[in-house]
Parts: sequence; C-alpha cells; structure tokens
Amino acid sequence: MTTTLSDLAELVGGRLIGDASLSIFGANPPAEASPGDITLLDDAGHLAGFDPGDAWAVVTPTPVPGAIAQILVDDPHPAFSKIVARFRPPIGTRVPAQGIAQDAKVHPTAVIHPSATVASGATIGPGVKIMPGVVVMPHCVVGDDCVLHSGVTLYEYTRLEARVVIHAGSVIGAYGFGYRQHGGRHVLTAQLGYVHVESDVEMGAAVTVDRGTYGPTRIGEGTKIDNQVMIAHNCRIGKHNLICSQVGIAGSCSTGDYVVLAGQVGLKDHIHLGDQTIVGAQAGVMENCQGHQVLLGSPATAQREQMQIMATERRLPEMRREVKSLRKELDELRALLTVDSKPQKAA
Repeated sequence: MTTTLSDLAELVGGRLIGDASLSIFGANPPAEASPGDITLLDDAGHLAGFDPGDAWAVVTPTPVPGAIAQILVDDPHPAFSKIVARFRPPIGTRVPAQGIAQDAKVHPTAVIHPSATVASGATIGPGVKIMPGVVVMPHCVVGDDCVLHSGVTLYEYTRLEARVVIHAGSVIGAYGFGYRQHGGRHVLTAQLGYVHVESDVEMGAAVTVDRGTYGPTRIGEGTKIDNQVMIAHNCRIGKHNLICSQVGIAGSCSTGDYVVLAGQVGLKDHIHLGDQTIVGAQAGVMENCQGHQVLLGSPATAQREQMQIMATERRLPEMRREVKSLRKELDELRALLTVDSKPQKAA
C-alpha cells in the first residue's frame, strides 16, 4: 500500500514539514525502518540520540533537525498507531472456518492436515508441512519447507522465512504484555506489530514469542530455541543464538550473534547483549553486556567476579562460626577488663 505524507498528516491531524506529495510505503520503528517508511520519535527528551534509520519521514512531538520530512503531533503514540493501522489493518477477533480459506495462497507441494486452519490472505510456500490442529491466522507468510507441528498457532501477519521448524503447542505473535493506566484501570497499549522469524530457526514445544508494538519482534537466522521459552514484544534476537529451556526475555531486549542463554535465564527489559555473550543457568541479567563475556549469577556479573562471590558465599557458614567464636572471646575480655578496672578495697 502507498499513501502520501499529506494524507497521513490529515489522518492524524498533524502539522506537516516537508514535501506533502512524498510517497510513503510503510510504517516501522527506527530500528526496523526501510527506505520509504515513516517512523516514530515518541519523546522530545530522546531527540539528542534519535536516529531515524532509513525512514523518509517521522511522526514527532518536536521538530527534528535535518532534511527528513515530519508530521508534528502533541501525542505521537496514538498518531503513529493510526498510521501503522493504515498500512497493516488490525484483523480483530474473528472465528475462521476450519480448513483452508478460499483466498489463501497454498503451493501445490505443501501438505496440510485436514484439521488445520489456514485463514484468509495467508501464504503457504512450497514443501511446507502443517500438522493437526495448527492455526495460521490471516495474512501470515510461511516460507519454503517450514514444518509446523501439532497445535502451533501463528497470529496474524506472522512471517516465517525458509526452513523454520516450530514444535507442538508454540504460539507466535500473541499480544505483548503492555498496559497503561487510564482512569484507574489497566488498558492495553497498541498491538499493531507482528513476528518475523528468519530462515533456519527452530523452536521447541510451548515457546511463546509476542508481536511488536508497531513493528516486528525478530528472531535471527539460524537461532535455536528450546522448550518453554518466552520472548516478549519488540525483542530483536540475533543470528545463531542458542536459547535454552525456560528462558524469559523481557520487552525490547536485543542480542547479537552467537549468544547463548542457558536454562532459566532472565533478561530485564531494554537491555542488549553483544556478540558471543554466554549467560549461565538461572542468571538474572540487569544491564547491557558488550559481548564476548560469560555472565553468571543474579544479578549477573562477569564470570571471574561471580566465581569470587560464590567462593565467598560457600565460606559463609565457616565465617559465621569464626565470628561467633571471636564475639565470645571479646565478651570474655570485656568481662576481665571490667573486673580489673574496679577499685580495690583497703585491707
């Protein structure tokens, strides 16, 4: 879909700076913006570090220096939500019929079990295998030679590149856990994004990957994800990561390439792990890591520091006994000093 910057400014009631006739082809956050996209600056306080990426225009509450076209609005989030919805209309809650929708595009070599559902506008590539009970919602794209095992659900607009394997019971593209307070109630924030899984990714059973707020949650090429892993909205997982069982990754985290997250690792929101970071089992990561490090513990620190902490912790019972012994000796010395300091009676 293509529209002009003037049309978008009118849609959101914003003030236009730049070429009104400029054609806009999509809307994405800065990290995902492609040439022809419009992007978002959500806070004037972020202006100093703002990078629009390859976007041609920006929705912003304050003028952005440079030649980029702009739509000025007081509250950028509702405005950007309207623009994203123009390019990727929300599907809403609909109950699809079981089977393959008439307007779904299914390659003749794809094999789909009769109990599966492929909804309107979905595209199924050559060599795809879809097992019993799978649900592929509207406008999903399933690339060549993908395998979806029993009970997998792909929410609308999910995109799988070639040779992706997803095991039983996994849910890709559900709403992110994002709420704001309005009138004393928790109100769901925009859920207009999707999930993009690159080629040769494998996901285990009961994996959940939430959609982005406006753009994609992205899983990088060749990444392998174990059973029962949770990846939240807006995350960008790098290439060839290994993510082991029961890892939980909070919203807007990113990882480099060849990152390893061992079992039950937890990542705080909005942090980045650089290339070849290794995080040990049950570690809780609370801050960025530049990469090429091993992190252990909770809160996680570098391996050398954490080993020193662990060695000290193992000595705590012994140290406690020593402290009790020293305290007893100190009390005895105080008692002796008290006796010696008393005045002696005359004979």
